[in-house]
Amino acid sequence: MLPPPLIVSISIVAIEVLVGFIGNGFITTVNIINWIKTKKTSSADMILIFLSTSRFILQATVLMHIYSLYFADVLKLASVYKDFGAVWMFVNHSSLWFSTWLYVLYCVKIINITHRLLLQVKRRIAGMVPWLLLGSLVISSMTSLPLLWITPSTYLCSSAGNCRENSTAHIMDWDSSYLCLLLLYFVGCFFPLVLSVVTSALLITSLWKHRKTMQCYANTFRDAMVDVHLTAIKSIISFLILYLSSFVAQILLILSTSQSKDVVKIAVSLVVAGAYPSMHSIILIIVNSKLKLAFRKLFLHFKCH
Repeated sequence: MLPPPLIVSISIVAIEVLVGFIGNGFITTVNIINWIKTKKTSSADMILIFLSTSRFILQATVLMHIYSLYFADVLKLASVYKDFGAVWMFVNHSSLWFSTWLYVLYCVKIINITHRLLLQVKRRIAGMVPWLLLGSLVISSMTSLPLLWITPSTYLCSSAGNCRENSTAHIMDWDSSYLCLLLLYFVGCFFPLVLSVVTSALLITSLWKHRKTMQCYANTFRDAMVDVHLTAIKSIISFLILYLSSFVAQILLILSTSQSKDVVKIAVSLVVAGAYPSMHSIILIIVNSKLKLAFRKLFLHFKCH
C-alpha cells in the first residue's frame, strides 16, 4: 500500500502528464498540418515540432518512471535501468536544447544588433536551425549514451525504502552509479541553461534600450515593440523558473530512489518535475499567435458541436 502523499502526488502527476500529452500533441499536430499545407515551415515552427515531440516522449518516460518505482517489482528495475536512464536523459537534454534554440531565435529576431558577426548570424539563423537541431541531438546522445555502459548494482530500493539486499559493497557500487548519473545530468544541462540566461539578459537589456530610445515614436508603435519584448521575456523567464524547479526536483528524485524514507519530499519532487513539460507547452500556446488562433478555432468547434 502506497503512503497517502505518494498516492496524491501520483494522481497530480497523472493529470500533468495528460495535460502535457494534449498540449504537446496539439503543438506538433498544428505545425505538421501547416507544414503539409504550405509545403514549407518556418525556423520557429521546426523547433516547436522537435520540442513538442521530445516533450511527448519525456512525458511517457515520467509515467514509466512512476510505474517502475511504485508498481513494478524492484528487482526488475536493474534490467531496465540503463535503457530507461539513457532514454530519459536523451529526451530531457534534447528538450532543453530545443527550448534554448527557440528563445535564441526569438532573441536574434527581436533585438537590434549592430555587431558585424551577430548581423551575419541574424541573416543566416534560418539556415542554421536544422544544423543546430541536429547538433543538439548529437550532444544529447553524447551525454546520455554513456549510461548504457554504467552497470547498476543489484542493491536496489524502492522510493518507499523497501530494500531487497543490504550489502556495503553493493551500496558503494550504487552510489558510484548515482555519481555518474548526476555528472552526466549536470554536463548536459549546463550549456543550454547558460545560453537561456544570456538570452533573457539580452532581451531585458534590449527592452530597456527600447524604452529609452523610442520616446519620439508614436505611442502605438512604442507599445507594440514593448509588448513583443515583454512577451518574449515573460516566456523565457517562465521557462527558466519551470526548468530550474524541475532540475532541482529531478536531482532530489535521483538522490531519493535509494534508502530514502522522506515520502513527502519524494511526492513534492514528483509533482514539480512533472509540471515543467506540461506547463511550458501551455505557455508556448499562449505566447504563439498561430497556436493561440488554432486553439481558439478548435475550442469554438467543440463548443458548437
